Amino acid sequence: MLTIIGCGNLNRCDDGVGVLVARQLIDKFPKLDSKNVQIFDAGTDGMSVMFGARGSKTLIIIDASQTGSEPGAIFEVPGCELEGKPPDSYNLHDFRWDHALYAGRQIFKDEFPNDVQVFLIEAKSLDLGLEMSPEALQAVEVVVGKIGKRIENYNVG
Repeated sequence: MLTIIGCGNLNRCDDGVGVLVARQLIDKFPKLDSKNVQIFDAGTDGMSVMFGARGSKTLIIIDASQTGSEPGAIFEVPGCELEGKPPDSYNLHDFRWDHALYAGRQIFKDEFPNDVQVFLIEAKSLDLGLEMSPEALQAVEVVVGKIGKRIENYNVG
C-alpha cells in the first residue's frame, strides 16, 4: 500500500503546503482503491503520521521547510535521512513527523514502511496568515504532479 501524508498548518502561510498537496490529491483521485493507496491530511499531528503509516509498503510525507533556500524549492529526501529520535522529555504537541518515523519503526517494526520519501517545499513565510506565496503554490502543483504519477502506478486493482 502507498500512504501519502500531508503535514503542516494552513494558518501559517506556506506551512500549509503539505496539507494542500494532500487535499489536491484527494480531489484529483476521488475513486482511489483504498487497499492500494491512502491519502491523509495530518496537519501538525505527528501521532497521525505514525499510525497512518502503519501497514504501508511505501510512505510519502509532504511538508514545508525553511532552510534559507529559494522559496518554492522542492527537496526530495529519503525518510531515513530525516528520521529523528524524540527528545527524552516531550509532549504530544512536540511529537513531529520526523519523530513519528523513528518511533513508528521502533514500535511497529516490520509493519512500518521501509520505503519513505519526503517532499519538502521551501516556505517564503511561516508567519500567521492564510495566504500562500505564489512560489509555494507553484511548487504544490509540481509535487501534486510527481506524486500523482506514483498514485497511478499503485492504484490498480
